[in-house]
Amino acid sequence: MIAYLNGTFLPLDQARIPVLDRGFVLGDGVYELVPVYSGTPFRLDAHLARLQRSLNGIRLPNPHGLARWREIIGELIAAQDFADQTVYIQITRGVAPRDHAFPAGIAPTVFLYAQPLRTATAEQKTAGVCAITAPDPRWQHCDIKAISLLANVLMRQQAVEAGCAETVMLRDGWLTEGAASSIVLVKAGVVIAPPLSPHLLAGITYELVLELAAAHGILHEVRPVAEAELRSADEIWMLSSTREIMPVVRLDGVAVGSGAQGPIARQMDALYQTYKQDVMRASPDRGGLPS
Repeated sequence: MIAYLNGTFLPLDQARIPVLDRGFVLGDGVYELVPVYSGTPFRLDAHLARLQRSLNGIRLPNPHGLARWREIIGELIAAQDFADQTVYIQITRGVAPRDHAFPAGIAPTVFLYAQPLRTATAEQKTAGVCAITAPDPRWQHCDIKAISLLANVLMRQQAVEAGCAETVMLRDGWLTEGAASSIVLVKAGVVIAPPLSPHLLAGITYELVLELAAAHGILHEVRPVAEAELRSADEIWMLSSTREIMPVVRLDGVAVGSGAQGPIARQMDALYQTYKQDVMRASPDRGGLPS
């Protein structure tokens, strides 16, 4: 696999980062993940806009403009020998002697690589997955896609050890998100999504699901979700670029709704797949719903 590091394309196994890179010693950096279908990045502008928001959140100037980012990502995608990819972007503040304060006059480290993208099959979505809940132990800026993900790692491992796919996090009795996904639910035919805040990341799939609901007349609300409402939901969905729309059919060992993919999830997944195919046929990134 070919990677990109500070202006150079090279084999991934030859990429090297100095040990005093602030991303390594302080977690001082941000990242982004872009899904690629048949060699075409999906909703690229939305991903790059979120990358910019994350950079703004840690007060790190963007090393490239939009055109240059598109060029780098396009070259990286073309360099791989597999068509469906996930492109990982990481930017750190750079290499400097260890000190908490921002160093002056150093260049950021810019690293990208691609790996094969394997999304869930229709059969896996029909069967769904299980999840557990846990208190949300993270900091107050979860809207920044920071590389310091230890709390998320621990929450995801807790799910793995329980034989489940995800940990759904609750803060003071209110739904935030999953360890590596956005979480929405369905109650009485209405898709309900927690509002964006510093306590959860603005998911690209989360945004697309709400766009599709609005465009196709599916009832939806964006509002705080209490734990009791989560536990009584007819459907619960995990949303992410790699999982797409994955039904959670058991939560803390209790069946969600019928215990299988619900009707609104099936409808939304069909709309998502149609949208994806339309966008891929039309252009690399439409940035919104196809006409």
